[in-house]
Amino acid sequence: MLSAFLSAFRTPDLRKKLLFTVGIIAVYRLGATLPSPGVSYGNVQKCLDTIQGSGTGVLNLLDLFSGGALLQLSVFALGIMPYITASIILQLLTVVIPRLEQLRKEGQAGQAKITQYTRYLTLGLGILQSSAFVALARSGQLFQNRCDQFPIVPRDTGIPDWLTLTILVMTMTAGTGVVMWLGELITDRGVGNGMSVLIFTSIAARLPSEGWKIKTTKGWGMFALVIVLVLLVITAVTFIEQAQRRIPVQYAKRMIGRRMYGGTSTYIPLKVNQAGVIPVIFASSLLYLPQLALQFFNQTNPGKTQAWIQNHIVKASAPEHIAIYFLLIIFFTYFYVSITFNPTEVADNMKKYGGFVPGIRPGKPTAEYLDFILSRITLPGALYLGIIAILPNFFFIWLDNQQFQNFPFGGTAVLIMVGVGLETVKQIESQLMQRNYEGFLR
Repeated sequence: MLSAFLSAFRTPDLRKKLLFTVGIIAVYRLGATLPSPGVSYGNVQKCLDTIQGSGTGVLNLLDLFSGGALLQLSVFALGIMPYITASIILQLLTVVIPRLEQLRKEGQAGQAKITQYTRYLTLGLGILQSSAFVALARSGQLFQNRCDQFPIVPRDTGIPDWLTLTILVMTMTAGTGVVMWLGELITDRGVGNGMSVLIFTSIAARLPSEGWKIKTTKGWGMFALVIVLVLLVITAVTFIEQAQRRIPVQYAKRMIGRRMYGGTSTYIPLKVNQAGVIPVIFASSLLYLPQLALQFFNQTNPGKTQAWIQNHIVKASAPEHIAIYFLLIIFFTYFYVSITFNPTEVADNMKKYGGFVPGIRPGKPTAEYLDFILSRITLPGALYLGIIAILPNFFFIWLDNQQFQNFPFGGTAVLIMVGVGLETVKQIESQLMQRNYEGFLR
């Protein structure tokens, strides 16, 4: 593998792409640590020390995806999450809006139009999310109401509050636009998918601090045991992420003009984890709703219903929370696979170009066969996603410490890091093979 890296750097154009990607990552991490105007950096650090760097609910997940930039209220505090949310929304709307479905089928021109809509929606979501986070920081809820220091510049500076808050919201929204641009630059001129690489970078930036936190509080023995378990989890995730069911497809020979076309054999790869990490994000967001509702009630003297929800639904180590989280992931896995893979459309395209599955009649029988295979393979994929996603909850119980609630060595973090790592390595390998070099995975 080391020789393959050396071969990659010996190739001039590939070396430029790798160095360009590294440079964009450095700019991204710089913006993630640069405080926004109107934010007291010292007060924010005191607040983080007070809560020991942990967020609550979905804020915990967003802070992980931003590489810790969210709780620091930096220029890139929103990270890439507005773009991901916008992409998911457009993907779901494609199923229900005929105009978007038509654009998706128009090829590159239609996809460019959808990308433009995604950018506009990203900026709109950036304004909404930055306004919400600034309001949460101003009220103290972003730091669990434990922060005695005011994170935003105090009122006695002579600057109107509305001007400070407006500049802060505009800065964070502009930061979202810059992050989106940086991701597209990596996709066009670098290596790998830009948005995925930036998420990978954000999560990887949290690993050293979280690992050192375990060593400080639990000692070297527990730290070594956690590392071993993490390696086992990564190995299992890598194995399952590459697992797929290949449906053989044969194309009949056709005479077009004076040339003979077709007669080739290929396959349709159906991955075990066909839905990716989207079901985990959906389930995490839905589980945040009860916690969001609790914030509107009296926290100092909660009623029996609020106390039960806090102890059994919101609390990450509660058995009810883990069970609901697991079932939601299974449900959203089936739901997302059903809207992203259409067996009828695939069967019609195969029939149009003279393709068929050996032993299966083209058309409706092929669609029914693909739907049967997909339903059978989705169940192990859903169980796999659920088990991996609830691993941090068990780590949370095992380590018995609130500050490990955003444990980055399992669940969504591992799924994203392994998936992005595999795709990036495969892309580098394909470029090396084009230049007659030995690939990474050989």
